[in-house]
Amino acid sequence: MVSVSLCMIVRNEEEVLERCLQSVCELVDEIVIVDTGSEDETVNIARNYTDKVYFFEWCDDFSKARNYAFSKATKEYIFFMDADDLLPESEQLKFKHLKETLDPSVDIVSMYTTMAFDPQGNPAFQYRRNRFVKRSRGYKWIGPVHEYLEVYGKTVYSDIGVSHIGSVKSEFAVKSTRNLDIYQKRLERGEIFTPRDLFYYANELREHQKYEESISQYESFLVCEDGWIEDQIKAYEYMSFCYGQLGKQEERLRSLLSCLEITEPRPKTACMIGDCLLEKGKLQAAAFWFKTATEFKRYIEDPSFYEPAYHTWYPHLQLVVCQWGLGNIEESVRHNDLAAQSLPNDPKVLYNKEFFNTLKEKSE
Repeated sequence: MVSVSLCMIVRNEEEVLERCLQSVCELVDEIVIVDTGSEDETVNIARNYTDKVYFFEWCDDFSKARNYAFSKATKEYIFFMDADDLLPESEQLKFKHLKETLDPSVDIVSMYTTMAFDPQGNPAFQYRRNRFVKRSRGYKWIGPVHEYLEVYGKTVYSDIGVSHIGSVKSEFAVKSTRNLDIYQKRLERGEIFTPRDLFYYANELREHQKYEESISQYESFLVCEDGWIEDQIKAYEYMSFCYGQLGKQEERLRSLLSCLEITEPRPKTACMIGDCLLEKGKLQAAAFWFKTATEFKRYIEDPSFYEPAYHTWYPHLQLVVCQWGLGNIEESVRHNDLAAQSLPNDPKVLYNKEFFNTLKEKSE
């Protein structure tokens, strides 16, 4: 069995830290927690679980803090989490099995991160992260904000999923400008942004409703051409959203069609194209794109952002509208039934079902 150090950086996480640690404390062999300036009970909570609590003076650089935490680990592998993450009970069993059976020649274990769940408790937004890495490799975090772990070597693609739960506080808080401020300070210092920096800077601008500035940064990112393909696809999707917010509908659709120059249509892109066409009343064309979205197949090594709604219930619900408008009532009913397989209690699905049943009774 391999040994594992849990490494975390925290600040003012009293609301969520214990929940996180409770979910994983019995599974790891060492817990390393680096505090970057808490003013609440975070440190005291951490000390209930480990004596390896360290302090790091915040310097607007997440990578430096994470690398400091990694430097304090002593076990064979390092597993990292954020305070508002959670390892559910079903995943704890998988994690234990991983420790017991992992080939020591493996350098990296990729795991799912689930950011949101549907009403049935299934993942609604999920992507992969290299969360479990061999300490002796000396992997480093890169980037002051929206940092990433630079890895190489033998990789195992696990089906273990870490859930990002967030906090009640974050649900009601005004969106922090912390990350945006870090980017703008870097620009003021004359730093040259990498393609990744440009992409995430654009995201911060978009999230703060600075849509025109955001579009400009996405365009700068896309001109680089050497950004991660998944970020390129997201850049076009996010640009489309920004254009929509600005009321520029032609540019909104054009941004989505540009995704097709990169790769085959992804479900979300296809649905967004379908939505644009449906709003224009182009039912046949819209139906084509929604149908395309339903044909998506996922594989376990897939590094892309996974949002199952866009190849399950959502396109089928939109096809209900398209097929009804085209006069294909049986197809409209069929797609509502298919949407119900994913979200049986969705209000729209139930409304449609009642509507079709009433229609059938009247025709008999």
